[in-house]
Amino acid sequence: MKKCFLTLGLILFAIVAYAADGINWSFKLVGDNTASPAIEATADIDPGYHLFSIDNPEGGSSPLEFFFDLKGCELDGKPTANKPYTKEFDEIFEVDQHFYTGKVVFTQKIKPTDKNFSVNVELKGQICNDSGCIPVFASHTFTGTAPVAAKTESPKEDKAEDQKKTDENESKDGAAALAEMTDSLQASEPFMTPAANLSGVSADNSWWENVEAELEVFSDNPSQQGRSLLYIFIAGFIGGLIALVTPCVWPMIPMTVSFFLKQNKTKKKSVMTASIYGLSIIVIYVGLGLVVTALFGASALNELATSAVFNIIFFLLLVVFAISFMGGFELTLPASWTNKMDSKVDSTTGYLSIFFMAFTLVLVSFSCTGPIIGTLLVEAAATSNFISPAVGMFGFALALALPFSIFAMFPTMLKSMPKSGGWMNTVKVVLGFLELALALKFLSVADLAYGWRILDREVFVSLWIVIFALLGMYLLGKLRFPHDDEVEKVSVTRFMLSCISFAFAIYMLPGLWGAPLKSISAFSPPLSTQDFSLYEGDVHAQVDDFEEGMRLARQLGKPALIDFSGYGCVNCRKMEAAVWTDPEVKASIDNDFVLITLMVDEKKALPEPIKVTEKDGTVRTLRTYGDKWSYLQRSKFGANAQPFHVIVDDNAKPLAPAFVYNEDIPGYLNFLNQGIENYKKSK
Repeated sequence: MKKCFLTLGLILFAIVAYAADGINWSFKLVGDNTASPAIEATADIDPGYHLFSIDNPEGGSSPLEFFFDLKGCELDGKPTANKPYTKEFDEIFEVDQHFYTGKVVFTQKIKPTDKNFSVNVELKGQICNDSGCIPVFASHTFTGTAPVAAKTESPKEDKAEDQKKTDENESKDGAAALAEMTDSLQASEPFMTPAANLSGVSADNSWWENVEAELEVFSDNPSQQGRSLLYIFIAGFIGGLIALVTPCVWPMIPMTVSFFLKQNKTKKKSVMTASIYGLSIIVIYVGLGLVVTALFGASALNELATSAVFNIIFFLLLVVFAISFMGGFELTLPASWTNKMDSKVDSTTGYLSIFFMAFTLVLVSFSCTGPIIGTLLVEAAATSNFISPAVGMFGFALALALPFSIFAMFPTMLKSMPKSGGWMNTVKVVLGFLELALALKFLSVADLAYGWRILDREVFVSLWIVIFALLGMYLLGKLRFPHDDEVEKVSVTRFMLSCISFAFAIYMLPGLWGAPLKSISAFSPPLSTQDFSLYEGDVHAQVDDFEEGMRLARQLGKPALIDFSGYGCVNCRKMEAAVWTDPEVKASIDNDFVLITLMVDEKKALPEPIKVTEKDGTVRTLRTYGDKWSYLQRSKFGANAQPFHVIVDDNAKPLAPAFVYNEDIPGYLNFLNQGIENYKKSK
């Protein structure tokens, strides 16, 4: 906490700054020792975030709220902002949202009623960005003086007694107070399903204990991390195999291997030099992955991969690559780069010369390998693993380098290689179609972030149907591009691939009427963006109270799936529409779990306020159920953003790593299955 006292004439500024993810708060007392002091709360909102206003309409995101504890003074009016809010219609909640961006100052005037006065101000609200929403909380206490003591009536006995009781209640320890409140709610606030019989199942105060260490154990699970890295490696290897059959790389294989065989007198020497050539390719690409990570960092890469601006740029790049692949123009690196590498090859000898030959291959093949490498690096960055880009590049380079070493060891195999020809241009055009389809995925991310609604789910699916139908026509020779030869006869391979493309296009047709289309759910926009849907299969929470949910889970002998959500959380709605509507996910949640949904922006007041101490020592007053669930998420799980899903046993201990916003249905099913398996093992 930073305090700074400035004296200017009769005005005293008492400043304190609170920093949180996405927003910084500072407070100051203006006009101390005057008849009209005021408190200013300044919000410095980070780029990309927005803070909802005090009068944000009901049905929208959580509005900003101020709470004042006053001694020796009273409020003069309500808090006012120094600038108007931005008003924008929200398609998800179907209301006009009011919010601020940049810097905004809220002023609350006060009237002193005594010579010495004090004010404790607390505020809470919600900020959101493209990735999710975060609750906001800040507080500060001011003391000041008035020029002349105002005449006030003596406080009444009953008022003093009421205040004393309130102070006693608010001074209780957070966990103990919450436990006592839970006991009082058992009879008066039933949250469980009407059919539940919880007689004999008592509350357990240990349910509120911090479990961050247990979650870290799951997060650092070597097998899970290994699966992620294995996925990146396989994706890179497949990308390398695809790159092999492009016109930029395939013709280089026989040329390069023949060069080694002619330059070296013995087969052993040829094999050695070709192997070093392949190893050099691997070193170059792995080095590229390490450089990318070192420059940006794993977390920065992940933020970049989810950035709306980045997704627009990558969409445009993929469209450019697709047009190039289809023959619109040739995309090559400057000739001076490859010429310089060629000169290095000629001027050096030994292994260094072989390394520069490998570097020349990397540069020459860029026009074909660039889109594959770029897409691979984006996927690797999204895993938030520091070494993922290097692992992906290793898989890519290994697939690219293997033919050079294998054909050098067995030169007779070169004769059986298919010759370069029109089929290579066909491969390039097919890649162009795939790049065009993939580009729409990146545009979709930006479209959802900015709320343009130009690429709703049915529009996206329609475009994919057209793209893959046209791909099928191209493979049959019914569609030709500038560099294509006329197809007189359709080969069996082209016919089979065209059948697959047409079948995929037909498979997507029901998606226009709301079918889940599980196989492309990771690429398409969420089902909530569909204007017309005949699909019914949503999931409903069984309980909306933590303690009652844990009681029900213990009674039924099931693990609990806790869903920290919010009425104003757009990404929560997206996950519910895109992931929970999957039949397998829905069946698992309905049958194997007790689903507890806790709204962190719930406005229903608690029976009485409760003071708790945060980890950083800040004392906060919980006034609503939303405050309570938000405090539970922070204090128990060490998280603050929604959506946040965690599976726990009947002792509220985690059974799997937490699942945050991700529309990955297979990943969510793995998350549910891991929780079920670990629950059975614990029993």
